[in-house]
Formats: sequence, structure tokens, C-alpha cells
Amino acid sequence: MLRTATITLLLLLAAVPAAAQDAQNLPQIDARAALAPAVPTLKAAATVSGEIVRIGDLVTNAGAVADIAIFRAPDLGLTGIVPAVRVIEAVRPHHLIGLNDGGITEVAVTRAARSITTGDVETRITRFFAGQQGLGKAENLVVQFDRDIRTVHIDPNVGGELQIVRSYYEPRSGRFEVAIELPGSRRQVMRYTGVLFEGVETAVLLRPLARGEVIRRSDVTIERRRKSELQNDSIGPTDAVLGLAARQALRTGQALRRADIMKPELVQRNETVTLMFEVPGIRLTMRGKAMESGAEGDLVSVVNVQSKRTIQGTVAGPNLVVVQSNSSSPPAVRTTAASLIQPAAAGRRTE
Repeated sequence: MLRTATITLLLLLAAVPAAAQDAQNLPQIDARAALAPAVPTLKAAATVSGEIVRIGDLVTNAGAVADIAIFRAPDLGLTGIVPAVRVIEAVRPHHLIGLNDGGITEVAVTRAARSITTGDVETRITRFFAGQQGLGKAENLVVQFDRDIRTVHIDPNVGGELQIVRSYYEPRSGRFEVAIELPGSRRQVMRYTGVLFEGVETAVLLRPLARGEVIRRSDVTIERRRKSELQNDSIGPTDAVLGLAARQALRTGQALRRADIMKPELVQRNETVTLMFEVPGIRLTMRGKAMESGAEGDLVSVVNVQSKRTIQGTVAGPNLVVVQSNSSSPPAVRTTAASLIQPAAAGRRTE
């Protein structure tokens, strides 16, 4: 028993030098540095929620003087720029030792606010009038104000929605007038007037088009137009008109209708075209003169310049009209095709 205790004591004594050695290898902590206060430092920007700017708003690690007021805050939602020198002068009487300006020359101070935007006002108006006096859903209503709407700023801590306290709407003209009370105030009422109507998304031209000109993606946009002014054949998605052509001259800003567009004409009246006659194993081509314009797939009349006969064929490409005939074709088609190859072989090419 005594021997066991002696061995244990020797082992402990042997461990002491090793522990002392490990302690020497640990990083040394400067007690004075640990106890030193953090250096107060000037901020480059600050956001305040009240009417007063305090030292702690502009200086980090301001300590006991953080709550002391030194400036008046900007109006709600606005930002004011204060020279750093002025901030330092305002802080100096309060004995903030060792203030580090960090090389900053000016400080931006912003007053926090809840913003009431044009979009907020539009949303409130459309929701209020939706379903009334023949108007449809709120998402389909369009508001056009009589004047530009400025953003209004209120206290950020104020909740609640805009309240319409007075309203007027005339269905025939679409004229409206509303008085809206801002949240958190029983005295601040904003008045708005304008036109309200149910809109439909429609394709609108961004530039004028000549007859036959093909519509490209850059030529059209989507706008919401008054439903009562559009005809039932108005066109919605822009993809529905891409690659089509103007049936007549169209102006900038015009809402496109199906009657305004057509497939591009690949054959023009009075222009020279290539006539192609096909039967199994035989293809004949010759020149013709188009008697009418036509788009791909249209049946047009063409004069064979050799036989002077007028025949009909299908527009198959730019200045290309095809006349097809086979054993199953109706007699009228076979007769038309035969008239194409009536003239002498001169000028006729077999492929």
C-alpha cells in the first residue's frame, strides 16, 4: 500500500516539469490588452429611426455618451450629408477619448421611413373599385393619374393600409376621384384623380410598317389597352404576330388586330415567277407572270409566258408556283397541268 502511494507521487512529480514546459509554449495573453476599451470610431453612414441623431448613431464604441443627442435627423426617407469635422466638433465636449475618424471626410445620415409609392396607391384604388359598376378584377384594371404621383414617406413603425375615405367613379368616361388617408394619421389625406378602366393585353407596334413588311420581335411590345376600345380580333402575345406581314400600312402605337396582318406574300402580282410542274419521275420548270399576289399555300393564277395560257398553282416559296398532277388528281387539275406543257419544247427544261 505504501509502495503504491510512493509510485503515484513520483509520477505526479515527474509530470510537473512537463506541464510547466507546455505552459511556456502556450501563446502569452497581454492582460492589459484584454482590459483595454474598444476604440471609438466614426461611421461613414448611419440610418436613424427618430427625429434626433445621437452620438452612438455616428460613432461605434461610444460607450456612456452613446445616447447623447447632437443633431436633428433629416426628414423621413431623406439622406443628409454631414462633414466629419462637424461631427467631431459636436462630440468633443463630451470627452470621447481617442476618437478615430478613419480618414472619413463626411458622414451620410438617412432617416428610415415607410414609403408609399405610386404602385401602392394604384393597388389600393384598383382593389377598391374592382367588381363595381361593371369593372372586372383588380389585376385587369388600369389607372392613369392626371399628374405624376410623388412618393410619400411615413414613420416606419406605423402599420396598416391606405384607407379610401371618399370616392367617385363615372363609368362612361372612366373618370375617378379618391381621397386616401395615410396610415397612422387622421389628418393627412391625399387626393388623386384620373381615369380608371379595364384593360386587355395587346400587341402594339413600336414603329410604322409598310404593306407587306414582315413583323420582327423588335417591332412590337405588349401594352394594356382599354377593353372597350379594342375589337374582338385584337392580338395578345407578341409571338402570335412574329413572322407575319402587314396587310396595309400601320402606324406606331397601333394595337394590332388579326385583320391587320397576313402571311408574308411570297409571290407579287405582275412579277416573274418560276412555274414548276411535277408528275412522278418528271419535273418541268418555266417562266410565268403572276396575275395576283399570294402567300405560301395560296392558290394563284399565273400566265405561262410561252403558251400565254393562264393556269393556277400553289405558292411554294419566294416567286415559286407549283402545279402538281398525278393519276389520282381530279380531271380539272390534270387539264390545267396539261396546259402548262402544251407549248413546243423550246424554252422548256426537264430535270
